[in-house]
Amino acid sequence: MAYLDVSPMITALRTQSSDFELSRGWLKHAPSRHRFRFDKYGNVTIDAHCDCASLSVAPEQSRELWQEFQVWREVYWRPVEINREFASHFQAPNAFQRILRRINLAWRRTTRDRTPETTPATPNAETAPTRSKTFAPAE
Repeated sequence: MAYLDVSPMITALRTQSSDFELSRGWLKHAPSRHRFRFDKYGNVTIDAHCDCASLSVAPEQSRELWQEFQVWREVYWRPVEINREFASHFQAPNAFQRILRRINLAWRRTTRDRTPETTPATPNAETAPTRSKTFAPAE
């Protein structure tokens, strides 16, 4: 049986990491628009709009591709995801979010202004003010 030689893809994962992205469980190669999905055993499924998907990957190369994919995901893709998530925390809010924030801010201001200052009814020794008894000499 003839197998698909995925050694160019393995090399591309190492040297051209930015050509790949992970989306909904599929590893996508942007230039070729090929998609790859790995099962829990490391077997790869190829989705392509050409004859590339008609051949299966040899088991030895499938394991090697799986291992290189794991390295790519840890070394390249995970930092990309973390940086995207971090940047999303600082995006300008949309109109709906701005309205909700203003309502929340107004609510906090009104509830803060309404809370009465509380003082203890009976002062204890720790909170009671101390007075010094000094007598001035009478003149």
